[in-house]
Amino acid sequence: MAPTETLESIIATSGPPPHFVLVPLVAQGHIIPMVDLAHLLAERGARASLITTPVNAARLHSVADGARRAKLPLEIVELPFPPADDVLPQGCENVDQVTDNDHFLPLFHAIHRLAGPLESYLRALARRPSCIISDWCNSWTAGVASSVGIPRLFFHGPSCFYSLCDLNASTHGLHERAYTSATAEAEGHETYVVPGMPVRVEVTKATCVGFLDAPGFEAFREDCLEAIRTADGAVVNTFLDLEEQFVACYEAALGKPVWALGPFYINSNRDAQSMTSRGRKTSVDQSAVTEWLDAMDPGSVIYVSFGSIAQKLPKQLYEVGHGLEDSGQPLLWVVKDAEAALPEAAEWLKALEARTVGRGLVLRGWAPQLAILSHRAVGGFVTHCGWNSLLESIAHGVPIVTWPHFADQFLNERLAVDVLGIGVPVGAALPVMLFGDEAVPVVRGDVARAVSELMDGGEVAEERRRKAREYGERAHRAMEKGGSSYENLTLLIQSFRLSGGKETRHTGLQKEQQEKQIMSC
Repeated sequence: MAPTETLESIIATSGPPPHFVLVPLVAQGHIIPMVDLAHLLAERGARASLITTPVNAARLHSVADGARRAKLPLEIVELPFPPADDVLPQGCENVDQVTDNDHFLPLFHAIHRLAGPLESYLRALARRPSCIISDWCNSWTAGVASSVGIPRLFFHGPSCFYSLCDLNASTHGLHERAYTSATAEAEGHETYVVPGMPVRVEVTKATCVGFLDAPGFEAFREDCLEAIRTADGAVVNTFLDLEEQFVACYEAALGKPVWALGPFYINSNRDAQSMTSRGRKTSVDQSAVTEWLDAMDPGSVIYVSFGSIAQKLPKQLYEVGHGLEDSGQPLLWVVKDAEAALPEAAEWLKALEARTVGRGLVLRGWAPQLAILSHRAVGGFVTHCGWNSLLESIAHGVPIVTWPHFADQFLNERLAVDVLGIGVPVGAALPVMLFGDEAVPVVRGDVARAVSELMDGGEVAEERRRKAREYGERAHRAMEKGGSSYENLTLLIQSFRLSGGKETRHTGLQKEQQEKQIMSC
């Protein structure tokens, strides 16, 4: 590519642009980064088609409208959702609509029946797409891509640290050893070292769990691992200045390209409405939240949110609230509608607000997280360690209190605390049920201690804040022209423009940087 030429100008003068078909899992934490990736591709001149179902497409109206206003080649493609069986409630098309743990398996069976509609859509196109980028959990896209003759990359949403741990654990039989150990079965606290990692990583039976590890999902997980093996490469939402050694080792373990393109959401050309919702309508008044934050001292507020899925029973909510109150810090706490709707919780939350008037704000529903994290008043974030939230906090330079719940979150915590040095663990050691757990694994003293330690003015806390700010600066540099993620995206799009997707081999910046790390894997 000549120095004076841009990728966009080359695409504009060299025939039809490459066409990427993105297929996220129907879960909000998986849809959001794929929407952001679709924007990145479209803004660089490629055509991006995001595949989803009617309920999820309705949530993405603002995204589609924003793309039209900006004249971006981004479209939301709606496929009919397969008819629900007798178990799955009618209209349940997203993981966050599930209200019973027994409904997850039927939902995944229904999702897999989208293979036929997707193949019909692809075959009806005037030109064959350049590439399918599908969520790791959507293993059913492998057969579709093979049948139609389209290269396929898989997208794995968590940290590359987690992805490498999970792959190595599967390859070396760590999951099986943990689950068959008599000691682990009896106590659940025996530790295991994850093999093949460039740093020492210890897990327990409880904390080495990942995606699709629940009983009944064994066949789904095997299909996903096979789909990884047959893919042409991987796309990850991270950046080399954050996880360079883990990206390199993941690429070596897979034996195929791993494209580090994140943080996906850092995109100055997105309009405020589409960035705020990103597939979910915020249920709070953002101007009121901003006004409240404006009245707080810089770096004084602790922000608390536990993602879109896990729900807490009132007795755990009480422990969270009392712990936040006891910490003495100004607090901004997001509580789900379903949690706040319970009569005993609703009454208690009102009492908490009365006790913390002037320094406490409780938001009910879906909050504008990016706007909150970017505000100067926010000095810390109590998070469930979902990768989207963790990466958003990193990119805004905000240190965290880590409270993992399930899946990848315990290993994301290890990355934040042990490797990056930007987090304080609340002390959660066991996974919890998605819809409330009778156990109360974290009590108010744990919450107050961790928040106080994070927000402390001492030397250790200041060093943690310094590291968080530095990673935030690196995140933005990665997405700027000349940065590692920006250039990797250039190479990815260019490879499909030049080869029609027949090769996904990447060269240049990412390869040069990763070769330095391979020897440590």
